[in-house]
Amino acid sequence: MSEPRSQEGVGARLPRKEDDRLMRGRGQFIADIRMAGMQDVAFVRSPLAHARIRAIHVPEDLKGRVFTAADLDGVKPIRAVSGLPGFKVSEQPVLATGKVRQVGELIAMCVADTRAEAEDMAARVELDLEELPALHDMLDARKPGATLVHEHWGDNVFLESLVNINIEAAFDAPVKVSRTISTARQCMAPIEGRGTVVHFDHRSDQLVVHTASQMPHIVRSGLSECLGLEEGQIRIISPDVGGGFGYKAILLSEDVCLGWLTRKIGRPLRWLEDRREHLTASANCREHHYEITLYAERDGTLRGIDCEASVDSGAYSAYPFSACLEAAQVASILPGPYDFPSYRCRTWSVATNKCPILPYRGVARTGVCFALEVALDALAAELGLAPEVVRLKNLVRPEQMPFDNITNKHFDSGNYPEALRQALDAIKADAVRKRQLAGEPDGRRIGLGLSIYCEQAAHGTSVYSGWGIPMVPGHEQAGARLTPDGGLELRIGAHSHGQGLETTLAQVAHEILGMPVARTRLVHGDTAMTPYSTGSWGSRVMVMAGGAVATACTELAERIRRIGAHMLQARPEDVRLEAGRVVGPSGDVTIQQVAHTWYRRPQDLPADVDPHGLEVTAGYKPVRDSGTFSYAAHAVVVAVDPDLGEVEILDYAIVEDGGTLVNPMVVDGQIIGGLAQGIGTALYEEMAFDASGQPLASTLADYLLPGAPEVPMPFIGHMETPSPYTKFGVKGIGEGGAIAPPAAIANAINDALRPLGAEMLRAPVTPRRIVEQVLAVRAGERSAA
Repeated sequence: MSEPRSQEGVGARLPRKEDDRLMRGRGQFIADIRMAGMQDVAFVRSPLAHARIRAIHVPEDLKGRVFTAADLDGVKPIRAVSGLPGFKVSEQPVLATGKVRQVGELIAMCVADTRAEAEDMAARVELDLEELPALHDMLDARKPGATLVHEHWGDNVFLESLVNINIEAAFDAPVKVSRTISTARQCMAPIEGRGTVVHFDHRSDQLVVHTASQMPHIVRSGLSECLGLEEGQIRIISPDVGGGFGYKAILLSEDVCLGWLTRKIGRPLRWLEDRREHLTASANCREHHYEITLYAERDGTLRGIDCEASVDSGAYSAYPFSACLEAAQVASILPGPYDFPSYRCRTWSVATNKCPILPYRGVARTGVCFALEVALDALAAELGLAPEVVRLKNLVRPEQMPFDNITNKHFDSGNYPEALRQALDAIKADAVRKRQLAGEPDGRRIGLGLSIYCEQAAHGTSVYSGWGIPMVPGHEQAGARLTPDGGLELRIGAHSHGQGLETTLAQVAHEILGMPVARTRLVHGDTAMTPYSTGSWGSRVMVMAGGAVATACTELAERIRRIGAHMLQARPEDVRLEAGRVVGPSGDVTIQQVAHTWYRRPQDLPADVDPHGLEVTAGYKPVRDSGTFSYAAHAVVVAVDPDLGEVEILDYAIVEDGGTLVNPMVVDGQIIGGLAQGIGTALYEEMAFDASGQPLASTLADYLLPGAPEVPMPFIGHMETPSPYTKFGVKGIGEGGAIAPPAAIANAINDALRPLGAEMLRAPVTPRRIVEQVLAVRAGERSAA
């Protein structure tokens, strides 16, 4: 890893400055906000997955405090559309009309002085529902004659897409390996649920919405569309956010409802999501199904990949990313970091009677990585080769960089084979394989698993313009302003929900200006005070907002330097900005002195001083905006008890390349947090539904999350290959830790079980599934005997 350029600039391992207030309980989250006269809202939600609404009976004494869709005059449904050919639009009414399409869909809202009173009111509302057949299986939903989620479509497919690049040329390959692989539906489980506090400010004529959101400006646009207000009449304030992971990158029906209701009754309102609502009603992720075939030569060289993939998108297309994002992304990224000549992938975004899916940390990459990497291990086993041999045979080589892969993804830089070699060294692969041969005294079986991926991040205009969804990122803007006493304020339209932006963006500013991190403040999360941005998603913030901050600070530095030159009675070309001071041939002045002169003693400035002053708003876009490509190799050692199905992670190694690291300590935290989520996907987390579409987990006693004992401290190695297209050479890395663990852990389990003839192809790999598979193999052996 490269040495930091300064003690506080790019590359420095600074503690996060925001942690001081957060760890002392001084943060402000939605539930902390109180307003005079504020009332609470609870919702009547559908108890059925699919039903026609025949009637809603509101008790007479609750009229005026309970509201249904019939009351919402002028409110439009949420529409998350796509410009991709063949995409079918679903209109999501903010309160159900006609029928309900998922358990937990909003039907009525109740307002009272407390949440408990509002929930009691909701319990008194009677629903007359005609239950309809429900779709809980996306493969069944694609069959002819299936129940229709949206009758006017004629089927249950949001979007079908196909990529076919000379697949026929691979059909004569001497080796063909096929597998059916799937990942379970998950919840995202941030420590803080969703929530919103709204009121109408008559002085500013604005609807003020406090909401836990990753993308305040996009939420404002969506509310404007639904409520029929000008965007200038809406102010979104997103305070501290307790985890996002994509779950808070959405326009909420609840936001729309409360935005309408606060204007109707003239009171501040609050809705806080409880964990039951989160698990059963709000949004899920990750449910993928793959039929994948690899074609190869006998030495392991890949000839082609052929795949059919389905993604369960739920009942509605979520705003703004739409139901098309995940499945269409599968088709474009399934090739991973490998180089091969033939490819075909057909994908379906399928509507079912479940809540919508959202792009969870890693988005489609986690499922894609699981399918491809598990299939590659199956290929290696078929060929009698070590898994790393097959991977090293096919990975894009460093001398090929920059490289356009088979789906025209532009890999900007990196050394994928070296990352894999370093991961194998870190896990001590040779010693692990000797241990496997020796056996364990307790009868458990040892397994070694590998996984490698690349992550496209900071997608720009050229990527998203083709999707036709309600947002397309352009030039990211940032503001930089010196205060009269010489402090620095930075303003960005993106938002921090755990990434440490108050620290890392201050480090970027320090790199340009030499301003102490302690004297730099970040303003974000308020549409009234920040420049427009599509928000925090897709591992984009350090690339885009970091680049914008650097651009703004560079322009600000030039203005500071020129004023400093006048104060030093020197020519501008003879001075430089260094360590927070303007240094000339015969002396220097501090940035604080420059700021004092501009604001307090303008009479001392030259007549031709730049009238724009010490405040800059600047835009940034990378030289090439098709995205950066970070990557990582994961290696894991597990012990598996084939009789009990228990899996223990013994060792874990990660070697990643996120380009130039602004703060390696923050990066380590992001990777470890992602690893915890990846372990959850691999071994624990599953949102199951019964045949009537009822969710089978409604508390965290039913929905298992990994805790500290289940998450080992990994070895983390950094390879910093700068991107040639971005400021400082940074790449997006926020999602990477969650992508590779499911595949690596499943491969390790399969490595342990392979001598028994068992193979696990569905995540999570639970003890029950392991035992069932081992017993099935043993039963087959007895039958054969």
